[in-house]
Amino acid sequence: MNRALTKRLHPDYLKADRLKESISNGIFALLIAAYWFVAEWREWTLLPVWICLALLVLSLIVFTWLVPKVHFERFRYELFQEELEIRSGLIFISNVLVPMVKVQHVEMESGPILRKFGLAKVLIVTAATTHKISGLKLEDAERLKQRIGVLARVDEKDE
Repeated sequence: MNRALTKRLHPDYLKADRLKESISNGIFALLIAAYWFVAEWREWTLLPVWICLALLVLSLIVFTWLVPKVHFERFRYELFQEELEIRSGLIFISNVLVPMVKVQHVEMESGPILRKFGLAKVLIVTAATTHKISGLKLEDAERLKQRIGVLARVDEKDE
C-alpha cells in the first residue's frame, strides 16, 4: 500500500540543524587552533593542522549544508487511525510503520537550540525502539503527542 505522506518538518528545523552543526564545527575549529598554537610554540609539524582544516571545510559543506537539506527534503510522516508512518533517510530511505497498539508512551522534548526556534521533537516509544519526529513547532508537537496518546489508548481498550 503506497500512501502519500504529507506532513513535513517545520522549515525552521533546517536553521536549527545547521546551527547545531555549526556549533560542533566551531568546537572542532577551536581544537585545531589550540593545536596550531601549541605546534607553533613547540615547533611541531603543522601537517595535522592542514589535514584538520581540510576536514573542517569538508564537514562544513557536507554536515552543515548538504545533510540537513537532504534530511529536511526527504523526511515525511503521517498519522493514521491505526498507525504512524515515517519516511526518512539520506542515502537509504526507510519507511517505518508504527502500529498504535505497540506504542508504550509518547514524549516531547525541546533542547536549547530547538527552543530558540520554537520547535520540539516527539519521541514515540515502543518495546523495540524509539521513533523520533524532530523539528515540529511546539503547538504541532503537542497536538501530535496528544493525538498519538489518544489513538494508542483507544487501541489498548479495544483489545
